[in-house]
Formats: sequence, structure tokens, C-alpha cells
Amino acid sequence: MAVEGGMKCVKFLVFVFNFIFWVCGVALVAIGIYAQVALDKALVVSSASAAGTPVAILVLGIIIFFISFFGCCGAWKESYCMVTTFAVLLSIIFLVEVAAAIAGYVFKDKVRLVLEDGLRNAMNKYGEDKALTEAVDELQRDFSCCGANNYTDWSSIERFRVNNTVPRSCCRVNSTSCNVHPSPATIYENVRPPPSPLCPSRSPHSPPEPLSAPQGCLQSIEAWMKKNILIVAAVALGIAFFEILGIVFACCLMKGIRSGYEVM
Repeated sequence: MAVEGGMKCVKFLVFVFNFIFWVCGVALVAIGIYAQVALDKALVVSSASAAGTPVAILVLGIIIFFISFFGCCGAWKESYCMVTTFAVLLSIIFLVEVAAAIAGYVFKDKVRLVLEDGLRNAMNKYGEDKALTEAVDELQRDFSCCGANNYTDWSSIERFRVNNTVPRSCCRVNSTSCNVHPSPATIYENVRPPPSPLCPSRSPHSPPEPLSAPQGCLQSIEAWMKKNILIVAAVALGIAFFEILGIVFACCLMKGIRSGYEVM
């Protein structure tokens, strides 16, 4: 027996929700792919657990994508079993996302240590492992950085210490000897902070801005993550909100379908 009255409205809302939920799944897939591409070389030199994060986001997006179709079919056919399964799966995903958010907050300090260990391990194997060597070179070029914390990190490696050199991917200038006897003039090391939006112009007689801390790859990657974390958080909150709505609508539709069966 088809649902009637207010349940038709709920059925329509379930359809609307599943479309929005489908869009959220696509958004997660896009974020996962973007993170994998943007941080490709950083993930290569990091641990397996850190490298799996974009993949986990991608898989979650694909799961949400397919569950949204499952919910549409259950609402269209007014199947109590399918709508119930949809509500249960959606509740499980919501709980998993909450647990992941809590774990991310609790272990946020460990991420830096894992990344730094991965970078230093890759530096120690530079020139020995082709994949790691290429990853480190591309990472330093893309993020305009040198070493884990600064270019002097390379002096801890014997092959670079004896010649007082660094990899050529550290060079900020294009010359044949830019990596020999490295200095801030030729190597990515220090950068001046950008002008403040509250005070964009400076007097010609004003003292120059002080140099920032040494610009290592670790700091560059952290800056990139902080810049993009607000986007990820906004998307996550939006998805969580629509998941709660979906669970409520699915439960209402389940009640309406069951009432229809009881009338029959």
C-alpha cells in the first residue's frame, strides 16, 4: 500500500536528501583525489598510515555515493527493508565519521612527527631509492623548500656533508653550482612574511620585515594543510548535517510504510 498524506512529503524529502547526499559523496571523492594529487610526493615519503588518509576519504565518498542510490530505490519502491537498511548504514557512516574526527583531533600532534620521520627517512635514502629520490626532489620544488626543517638538515647525511652540498632541487636560482656551498641566496631557506591585509603599504623609511623561521618542507606542508583544513571542515560539517536529516527522514518513512502494512 502506497504512503499517503504527510508521508508523501517525507518520501519526497528522502529523494531530495539522497540527491544532496549523492553530491556530498561526489565532494568527498573530489577532496580525496585532490589531496592525493596535491600531496602525492609528501605521501610517498611519509608513513603508510598517513599515505592512506586521502584513499580513506576517497573510499568513504564512493560508499556514500552508492548508499544514496540505495536510499532512492528504497523510497521509490516503499520497501521497509531497504529504507531500514539505508538508515542503519547511514547511522554507521555518521558514527565512523564522528570517531574519525575525534581521533584526528586527539592525534593531530602525532601527524607532524610521522611526517617529519618520513621526510628524514627519505632524505637518508636519497640517491639510493629512485622513487624516494624523485619524490623528495619534486616535493622540494613544488613547496619551494629544502630539507625537513631547513637546508642544514642535508649536512647530517655523509654524501652531502663531505662536499658541503644539497640536492639541486633545493636551488632557488638556476645555475650549475647553486647547490654547492649552500646559502640563503641560492637555496630555499628563509622567506619574508606577506604584507598584512590591515597594513598593506609601508613607508620607504620603515625597517624591513624580519625574516621568518627557516623554510623547511615540514613547515611548508603544514602551512598548506592549515590553509585547506577549513574547506575540509566545512564540507565535513555539511555532510554530517545532511546525514542526520537523512536518518530522521528515513525513520519517518519507515514508520509510514509500516503503518501502511498494518492497515492492509
